[in-house]
Amino acid sequence: MIEPVYSFGLLALELCPGQHLPSAQLTVAQSEQLGSLLAEDLRPWIGPHAAIDISLAGAAFDPVEILRPGWPVHAEIARLTHLAPKSPDSRLLCFGAADGRMPEGLQPDPVHAQGPLRWLPFVLSGPAEQIHAVQDGMEAELMERGMAGAATALCAQQLFAADIEHARYMTLHDGVAMMAMQYGHSGLETVWPLIETALFAPQQSAWLDAPPEPLVYLNAGTAHIALLDEHAWLKLQSGLEGKNGEQLETLFQMFQMRQRQIAALLEAHGLSVEFDFCADAESARDTLQR
Repeated sequence: MIEPVYSFGLLALELCPGQHLPSAQLTVAQSEQLGSLLAEDLRPWIGPHAAIDISLAGAAFDPVEILRPGWPVHAEIARLTHLAPKSPDSRLLCFGAADGRMPEGLQPDPVHAQGPLRWLPFVLSGPAEQIHAVQDGMEAELMERGMAGAATALCAQQLFAADIEHARYMTLHDGVAMMAMQYGHSGLETVWPLIETALFAPQQSAWLDAPPEPLVYLNAGTAHIALLDEHAWLKLQSGLEGKNGEQLETLFQMFQMRQRQIAALLEAHGLSVEFDFCADAESARDTLQR
């Protein structure tokens, strides 16, 4: 039997300002209702390829839950698709909540439930030649032509009971590019290369080494953050001449807050974080690599 190839996609919902989802998950019946509209929207790309299955998780995730090493949510959808009964015809598989719970691995974390951007993940699967053709077309066109149909957007709005400003389809790579841009606009552009390395080259290491930013070393899925006292921190900085003691203390507190912000962001993306005490600035980089 020929093993199917998988392609990962997203239905991205941008909520109207001030809106939050009362519930981040749909029942199986609701997922099937939304999934049938999604399948119709994707027909221009999938149309001639009769052997492609579409699998949708009826749950709205924060992007940080999707953009994690190994793409765990999409990987779980692919796994469940592989276990489902086979059919000679294309299938639409829609996973939803039963007794208030999504299948294991497809349950959104309430910690991340308040964000204005929600992603519903879907997976296309089928023979390699068909999937590659569809994937190439979607990569080339979805950012320009990927607005969800009016019926799909209205259905999502009704099912999730929240006003939706935009509903559009994206490939997973489109989603990565969007978040890289958003992080850049949020002053987190120096942190993004760590996340991107963890996503696409988890076997490689990466540094955040750009004072006045905290010193971070990513290796094997763990981000090692240099824990410095004020004296060691000061040695790694520049341009602080003329600052008095009170000003330096304030800047050091801001540096510590930045460390916590970066640690929380990396953890949200599924990375382990360790604060490694570094006794002095000169050996800090060596300490993080031990």
